[in-house]
Amino acid sequence: MKKVKLDAEEKQIMSAIERDEFEIVTGKELREVADSIAARKRDQSLTIRVNSNDIRRIKKLAVSKGIAYQSYLSELIHRVAMAA
Repeated sequence: MKKVKLDAEEKQIMSAIERDEFEIVTGKELREVADSIAARKRDQSLTIRVNSNDIRRIKKLAVSKGIAYQSYLSELIHRVAMAA
């Protein structure tokens, strides 16, 4: 059997699984998770002009959360759209 090399994130996930920190999700919960993932599918691009200071602030916020700033912006847009 060939040994698979895991990156740091995959190692963390594997350790969490071995510590039984994940739960099996079925039925209604599984559908809700699948629907949530589908709702966040990015299938269209958007080009807008924004203030450069705003972008700098957004990039800093995204870094502090450990995510790419475009993903962070996409999530913000999604939250606003869902709240409307």
